[in-house]
Amino acid sequence: MYRYIQKSAYVSPLFNKKNIFVALMPIGVVHNSLLSLRERKQKGFAVLVDPDKVSVYQVQELAARCNESKVDYLFFGGSLMVTQHMDECIQAFKSHSDIPVILFPGSPSQVSRYADALFYLSLISGRNPELLIGAHVVSAPMVKASGLEIISTGYMVVDGGSPTTVSYMSHSFPIPRDKEDIALCTAMAGEMQGKHVLYVDAGSGAKYPISESMITKIASNTSIPLIVGGGIRDAEKAYLNCKAGADVIVVGNAIEKDMALIKEISSAVHQNNMVV
Repeated sequence: MYRYIQKSAYVSPLFNKKNIFVALMPIGVVHNSLLSLRERKQKGFAVLVDPDKVSVYQVQELAARCNESKVDYLFFGGSLMVTQHMDECIQAFKSHSDIPVILFPGSPSQVSRYADALFYLSLISGRNPELLIGAHVVSAPMVKASGLEIISTGYMVVDGGSPTTVSYMSHSFPIPRDKEDIALCTAMAGEMQGKHVLYVDAGSGAKYPISESMITKIASNTSIPLIVGGGIRDAEKAYLNCKAGADVIVVGNAIEKDMALIKEISSAVHQNNMVV
């Protein structure tokens, strides 16, 4: 399957000036599932796992809970990599679950061929050129050789009320949580640059999650899948974020403290799929 972008601008004497279609890179299975959620106005739930905070045994238990709760995706990654057992954890999860595993890397070294896809993150909310393109240039050969499905991702960090590892490691200020126009324009720029998805994040353990009004503003003015995470601690907030326009809700820190939340939050997210 290929994605086509319709253009009305004049491109070349070899083409007419009306409807010119340009074929882009093939769409992979995971990317297609994200597009499908957006197109069908359905909602997905992703559990975020930091490999430094789990053991292989805990990952097996997590797989069972995710299967039972009908989790849609497992996001895997962290800002640092201390334990060096990412491959083993992903293999353990996949041996007990068919849920797609998507890498959410904090650095170019966080690549595992055992995953299904990789969010190729550009920190479009920051002004650090290293995380806009520099690290990508260095990592491109390794990422290309991994054989993973690559999902180009416009990553936006919004102030969650407390310093986060992402802000510290990236040497970049987050978007102020009350500056919705800045968030909107950043998201639109990411889409027009050709990003496959937008990932708006308040950071792990944020005091304040992304507001519903900011989510609505972004979702109603962009057409690519919108992933929202950071500071979501209960089913009600997950449900409201979906109603506001998020296509995928991500929860990590809260689940690390209480795995029982997986079922509760998953049910709240998927409840939106039953509302016409």
